[in-house]
Amino acid sequence: MRCPECDATENRVVDTRASRGGRAVRRRRECTVCGARFTTYEYVEERPIQVLKRSGAIEDFDRTKLLRSVKIACAKRPVSAHDMERLIDDIEDDFSRQAGVEIPSVTLGSLVMQRLGPLDRVAYVRYASVYRNFQEAGEFQEFVDEMAAVEARDEQRRNQVELPI
Repeated sequence: MRCPECDATENRVVDTRASRGGRAVRRRRECTVCGARFTTYEYVEERPIQVLKRSGAIEDFDRTKLLRSVKIACAKRPVSAHDMERLIDDIEDDFSRQAGVEIPSVTLGSLVMQRLGPLDRVAYVRYASVYRNFQEAGEFQEFVDEMAAVEARDEQRRNQVELPI
């Protein structure tokens, strides 16, 4: 590892910790030449995840792009950065278990919506409005009405009392 200050290769590890839910190792290092301290991260080299777009194009999975879209949906909502990171980590973990992964963008969007729904309903609707690409206000209204009906059915199921036989 080269020191970012003096470019020397002589350094020692001061501290080692697990990071990103145990998927990375964070090391604090100290240069033995100039005394500067810096941080390095070690990751397991994983098979690349590729996203099959609706247009038929294939591109590499970009964690920052997905995180950015989730942050936009969660803007001004009570969703912590930690929760958003964990949501993306969960999705990445699901994909990394598969060999030679090529994920349709539709599947990726559905996974984000599944995890975003319980986290924050407004963020869920915001994400869905872009992901589902509504063309008219009526389509969006149908989606919101359907979501409200599902919530009402779930609430009714939770409040039902089971009668003894």
